Amino acid sequence: MSGHISGRSTPEVEVLTTERRRRWSLSEKQRMVEESLQPGMSASEVSRRNGVSPSLLFRWRKLAAAGALKAVGADGAVVPETELKAMNRKVRDLQRILGKKTEELEILKEALEIARGNGWLVRSP
Repeated sequence: MSGHISGRSTPEVEVLTTERRRRWSLSEKQRMVEESLQPGMSASEVSRRNGVSPSLLFRWRKLAAAGALKAVGADGAVVPETELKAMNRKVRDLQRILGKKTEELEILKEALEIARGNGWLVRSP
């Protein structure tokens, strides 16, 4: 089958690859990041020499600067800071509610003891 560009017939090219995605260990990522940060060294040169796309190396550098490279290296989830703050607020709110409910429970227990002591409560058989 052929395609037409500007009236000319051009053959279609089909590209087949059998390459698999490469998984990089944390130590390999850190080594490449550190190497790319050396004076006189460029990220493009390091990525080319190690067979990594420059955009991936730049991503690792950004993650390393944010302290998140270890989580990425361990295939852990990296949570955006805004999401982390929202979760922390939610935890504080839940702790506050739990504190209030605990206090209410203690007040009700004391009231129950007083009511029992004064004979205000009668147990049903």
